Amino acid sequence: METIIINGINDEHFSLAAKALREGNLVAFPTETVYGLGANALDPRAVRRIYEAKGRPSDNPLIVHIANVSQLDTLVKEIPPVAEALIEAFWPGPLTLVFRKSELVPYVITGGLDTVAVRMPDNDV
Repeated sequence: METIIINGINDEHFSLAAKALREGNLVAFPTETVYGLGANALDPRAVRRIYEAKGRPSDNPLIVHIANVSQLDTLVKEIPPVAEALIEAFWPGPLTLVFRKSELVPYVITGGLDTVAVRMPDNDV
């Protein structure tokens, strides 16, 4: 796998990262607290690459990062009222919420659980 380092934020760089994700590759990205290693959360093969790259046990769930709240619709079965209140108060930001996963979310990302952890970082990237 080729490593491409992108310094700066512009449309060309976003296009390169999006292309890498569509092709099942990994992308490192900043959040408020750490840099994350990401892949398309709905692509089991790409998600396995994260586990391999990190040497992470496959029963240790990953956090799905989203760019906007509407993306929850494909990831979760329901958004309970308490989660709606937390989303309104703290997203975007360093808060991870756990929901019942939708059928579209592969078990590889959840470590075999029926729940999925989701976060919406407060970062332009």
